Amino acid sequence: MSQIDEIRMQVMWNRLISVVEEQALTLLRTAFSTSVREAGDLSAGVYNARGEMLAQAVTGTPGHVNTMAEAVRHFIDEITPARMYPGDTYVTNDPWKGTGHLHDITMVTPSFRGEVLVGFFACTAHVVDVGGRGFGADGKSVYEEGIQIPIMKFAERGDVNQDLIRILRANVREPNQVIGDFYSLAACNDVGHRRLMEMLDEVKLPDLESLGAFILARTHAATLARIAKLPRGTWANDMMTDGYDEPIKLAAAVTIAQDGVNVDFTGSSPTSRWGINVPLIYTKAYACYAIKCVVAPDIPNNAASLALFNVSSPPNVLNALRPAPVSVRHVIGHMVPDLVLGALAQALPGQILAEGAGALWNVHISVRPAAGRQGRRAEVLMFNSGGMGARPGLDGLSATAFPSGVHTMPIEATEHTGPIVVWRKELRPDSGGAGRYRGGLGQVIEIAPADGHEFDFSAMFDRITSPPRGRDGGAAGAPGKVALDDGTLLRPKGWQHVPAGRRLVLNLPGGGGFGDPARRAEDARTQDRVRGYETGGQS
Repeated sequence: MSQIDEIRMQVMWNRLISVVEEQALTLLRTAFSTSVREAGDLSAGVYNARGEMLAQAVTGTPGHVNTMAEAVRHFIDEITPARMYPGDTYVTNDPWKGTGHLHDITMVTPSFRGEVLVGFFACTAHVVDVGGRGFGADGKSVYEEGIQIPIMKFAERGDVNQDLIRILRANVREPNQVIGDFYSLAACNDVGHRRLMEMLDEVKLPDLESLGAFILARTHAATLARIAKLPRGTWANDMMTDGYDEPIKLAAAVTIAQDGVNVDFTGSSPTSRWGINVPLIYTKAYACYAIKCVVAPDIPNNAASLALFNVSSPPNVLNALRPAPVSVRHVIGHMVPDLVLGALAQALPGQILAEGAGALWNVHISVRPAAGRQGRRAEVLMFNSGGMGARPGLDGLSATAFPSGVHTMPIEATEHTGPIVVWRKELRPDSGGAGRYRGGLGQVIEIAPADGHEFDFSAMFDRITSPPRGRDGGAAGAPGKVALDDGTLLRPKGWQHVPAGRRLVLNLPGGGGFGDPARRAEDARTQDRVRGYETGGQS
């Protein structure tokens, strides 16, 4: 290939990324659920005709993007190319063939150029409700957790499956929001398809084959070159998490070989009887993300880079088999990057950040009028983030969603969805672990039902009995805490009640520190005191 051809291909590669970014932004603009519209809990991508991911949108979470990279092949296998037509859209929320739990809807749309299948567009988003027990860890099997949609056609030749729409309306608490999100997902893929056709017309390409081959070959070679620079060997790490009613141990062994990086989760706790289990497809997604953050953070994420990372596990909490309950798989799944990074820190001493809060502190609120009062019912979902671990050379980021990358949801948007009041949302002083570089701070959040209302909430919290650990001599971050404003302690997981007149108080964990605290620069200490990050007391 000549130099001018390589430049041309690179320009088209960048153009393809802009296509999927517009695809994702369409979903952001049209979604009904605040978790999608405000927090960016979604993903979007384009695939070749064999289901290999060529490009992903910048907007999106690793848990969605990397599971979707595998999920598209499941769609191809079950629908089959012979039954695919222009105008089709396919859908599932199967946790083992989608993104790990029922609340994520994955849609795949075949992209036809004339009558020839040239690729696929796929997108994923978290919807506010899928029926069942609601978003929480209390289920004993996936059958209790909501409606299951096998891989099927949402639309065929442009005609929407109205039977599916009626079934959805009969099984969810917020049918207008949920069905609205289904149509937003389908529209998102349609925008990607139209932009791709315009691009292929403009650059005079019949399909994605030559461009796809260029993308995958360059990515594979670049990622392999980075792996070649790493030390060879196997390193192990383990960590404890709160679990539901007893602690959960996570264990990983990371092997760096000449032809790739392997992660094995043998030694992790058995499958839980509660809905904190993780299907392997989601465990893979976050294990690969952790490796990529270290090995090749600047190399585009696609099928070729992911193919060099192999993840395995016997059946356990990180490889839960059907029909295990998996509703809040993110709580344990978001710990996987810290687990893997802890092993890589032994291979690359001084180069890996400390542990952080990890799992989002999601809270699903089911609010209703108090007894004898008039008012409004609503389902409200909030995404909240603790502190990140300190980095080699930099303090940890405060109230930042790592590894998921979702945005903070504005209080105004949250309050608009239901009769609740967020009385306080501020950084939590003294929560970042001490070190040469300080861990990021958590948050303090106070939520109350609006006047005349009460609510039940689903707690999906961790790092309360097992706070984020520091690295290279750094101290642990502050553990989390869940209570009412009268001091009553609440459980970190499960559905619980907040009566009228009381407030729910969440103290989110801070990130671990990095390096010896005695080596922290004096001006950094002064800044921490002036800004109120440290008060000299206990968080």
